[in-house]
Amino acid sequence: QLVESGGGLVQAGGSLRLSCELSGFTFTDYAIGWFRQPPGKEREGVSCLGNSDGSTYYADSVKGRFTISKDNAKNTVYLQMSSLMPEDTAVYYCASHPIRCPEPSRGTATPPAFRFTSWGQGTQVTVSS
Repeated sequence: QLVESGGGLVQAGGSLRLSCELSGFTFTDYAIGWFRQPPGKEREGVSCLGNSDGSTYYADSVKGRFTISKDNAKNTVYLQMSSLMPEDTAVYYCASHPIRCPEPSRGTATPPAFRFTSWGQGTQVTVSS
């Protein structure tokens, strides 16, 4: 089970930290990806962290502003979001994939959503201008 938290309303330029807590399986055996779905748009990849190899992926749109990290003791993966912009407004989801982050599809910077097997319920992030 994956449970996201930390979403909310923030002004442009502000920061939020999302959390994804895992339960029911061995935390270090899975990679965790963050995805988001803006209003009226398709789900898109944001970031991925490979727990076993420490590999990280970031979408070009968030690189340098978002940081993915983990706390093994808390079975939790974080997404620290800074310099937020209105276009970051979306429902954010975390999802798991065994062992490591899947390779991104050609032309993309993050692994594809269809490769992830378990998903959280999502948390809303709204950035006001």
